[in-house]
Amino acid sequence: MLVGAPSRSEARDVADEHLHELARLTDTAGGEVVGSLVQRLDRPNPRYYLGEGKARSLAELVEEREANLVIFDEELSPAQGKNLEELIKVRVMDRSELILDIFATRARSSEARMQVELAQLEYLLPRLRRMWSHLSRIRGGIGLRGPGETQLETDRRLIGTRIGELKRKLREVAKARAVQRKSRAGLFRVALVGYTNAGKSSLLRTLSGADLFVEDRLFATLDSATRSVDLGGGYEALATDTVGFIRKLPHHLIASFRSTLEESREADILLHVIDSSHPDWEEQREVVLEVLDELSLADQEKILVFNKTDRIDDTERESLKQRIRSLESTPAVFVSAHQPETLEALKETLRARIRNRLARVAIRIPVMDGEAIATVYREGEVIDRVDEALDVRLTARLPEGVLGRLTAREGIEIGGVE
Repeated sequence: MLVGAPSRSEARDVADEHLHELARLTDTAGGEVVGSLVQRLDRPNPRYYLGEGKARSLAELVEEREANLVIFDEELSPAQGKNLEELIKVRVMDRSELILDIFATRARSSEARMQVELAQLEYLLPRLRRMWSHLSRIRGGIGLRGPGETQLETDRRLIGTRIGELKRKLREVAKARAVQRKSRAGLFRVALVGYTNAGKSSLLRTLSGADLFVEDRLFATLDSATRSVDLGGGYEALATDTVGFIRKLPHHLIASFRSTLEESREADILLHVIDSSHPDWEEQREVVLEVLDELSLADQEKILVFNKTDRIDDTERESLKQRIRSLESTPAVFVSAHQPETLEALKETLRARIRNRLARVAIRIPVMDGEAIATVYREGEVIDRVDEALDVRLTARLPEGVLGRLTAREGIEIGGVE
């Protein structure tokens, strides 16, 4: 049974969309929605969140529909959750707990599993009295209990110890990630960010040709994936898919996934992927910007990538472009991950960004040094070439690292940096 309790000031269609999204989250978690109840509030009731009369109506509806779980779209305090469970006689959870449950089932890598466990334990700690169960298995045995200590106190301490252990392990993972990023220095890096189910994984799969897991469900993938993308014209980028964002994303979850999202911080540019066919894409865009701001990524250079354009017609596409022009100066491209030919505009935009970062030089290479000439063609952009008897004169755009390697070679002259 789903429960929405929006404020009276919230537009009805927005409140309906939030409840629809909660239904999709429930489906992702493996639940079946048997009904819903909505009450618009001026302020939450401190005892039940809903008004007392509405809470009793909810209890009757739960019994009538034979529901065994109630999910609130709003975040409940530990006391509200406890009071509701005593009244309704079934398990009660809120949106944050549901999202954490989905993340727990979707996490595949050991890092993602640790991040989710950390977020779950931090969420659980203040709610232990309501959700109490024997948690000593976390340490494989109690062994630390003092005289007169209650099981609840023991579990609190065990959870605190486990939280500290997980944070230490995640710091070690973050250090390993930093070493990996350093090994990619010099490569143009792109991070895909966006609302969940905007099509980030599908887009990366089409761009890179790599086999990535894709499913039309919220939070289909949690583990970040980095793939090499051939942009054409001799240009290449490393693109990283990141975890999707959503309304009311639990703060514990954002904090625990911070090391994964460091990939976004190190990126040269963020591709903010938006589902162009979604009626509330503007609200979703704002949610993503808010999370990016929380992660201190609001000022990162961005390109808006409107995906799923195969689902809208020409009139809707033109209206979308007009709306974007009035919103901000951030460049925007319109693509469909299912129509590879539409990705050329995105590739050209990324190629232009790379060109802007390359030094333009005049370089003279002995004609016998075929390796150096091949390096210029492979790792840069050749603008002009003049073949002479003993030398090859090239005008090219080259990364700083390549320039350094070429300067160290005998007989090569570099000048005319613009």
